[in-house]
This record gives sequence, C-alpha cells and structure tokens, in this order.
Amino acid sequence: MEKQTERQHWMSVLAHSQDDELARYWKPLNLSLKWTALREPECGMARVQARAGDTGQRFVVGDVTITRAAIRLAEGLCGFSYVMGRRKAHAERCAVLDALLQHPAFYKLILEQVITPLAANRAERQQQRAREIAGSKVDFFTLVRGENP
Repeated sequence: MEKQTERQHWMSVLAHSQDDELARYWKPLNLSLKWTALREPECGMARVQARAGDTGQRFVVGDVTITRAAIRLAEGLCGFSYVMGRRKAHAERCAVLDALLQHPAFYKLILEQVITPLAANRAERQQQRAREIAGSKVDFFTLVRGENP
C-alpha cells in the first residue's frame, strides 16, 4: 500500500477528529478569516464496503451518514472535508483547516497546534480500543480426541 501524502494524512486526522477536540485546538488560534462556501455543508449517505478477511470478495456493510463541505478562503485557496455523521459546523471547520494547511503562512502553525495533537488523541483512542478488544479475546483450539468405542 502506498504511503499517505501529507494532505491525505491531515484530511484523515480531521475527518476522524471529535467535535469538542477540534474546537478546543481551533479556538486558541484566534484566527479572523474570511471565506465563502463553495458548497454549503450538507448531509448525505455513503455506502460502506468491506472485504471478508481483508483479502476476500467485497460486500456491502451498510450505509453511513456523512457531511461534506467546500470553502474558498479570501486568498483563493480551497478546502474540502467529509466527516461521518450530521456535523455541519465540524465539516465546515475541517474544510477551513484544509485550506489553511495549504497556505504557507499558516501551515506550520496549524500542523503543530491542531493536527499533531488531534493525531495523538486519535492514536490513543485506537490503542484504548485495542486494549478493550484484547481483554475480551477468546482463544479457540481444537482438542484431539481418541476414537469413541
């Protein structure tokens, strides 16, 4: 599998971020920005597919609600986002951050103050979930039985 590009990484971090976490890291930046909506945040559905055993044939798991948004900063840079759920303000904030991360003047600030802590929080959530799953793991094994008379 190919390595993620920087933009794919920050888009993934933003898409998986929690509303309250993102707001907590966004607020201290005190950025007064002007942007126009290319696409107002809107809710829709997406079909989720998976593979049996991660290598088998694809099958449809179900549908999920997603919210998407697209904005253009006054400087002309565009930002986009897709987030699971009906979270319009969150999707718009993610789109703004996507655009800011493409701006050389804001890139380092946003990366250090928002993306890095969000990525660390996500990794901690994943580790916590893995620990919970490991705690309920059941090992099955086959007993070799003798012949019954």
